[in-house]
Amino acid sequence: MKDPKMPDNQALLERLEKLEMRQTFQEQTIEDLNATITDQWKLIDSLKRDLGRLTDQVREVENNVDQAGHKEPPPPHY
Repeated sequence: MKDPKMPDNQALLERLEKLEMRQTFQEQTIEDLNATITDQWKLIDSLKRDLGRLTDQVREVENNVDQAGHKEPPPPHY
């Protein structure tokens, strides 16, 4: 006699198949997220380098203006 608490083989196979499909979907999602994060870090690194170059250029311009010793006259409407 079959125990009513014990699921039959077909029910177990269906549960196993659902779990395997879920696991496959989760693995793909993790891979997609990892690729997205990797791309974002590459972009962030590039933007940091660009910002560093721009900061250096602004400092250089400021230093050149300070070294010139003269200030630009105020506009005529002052």
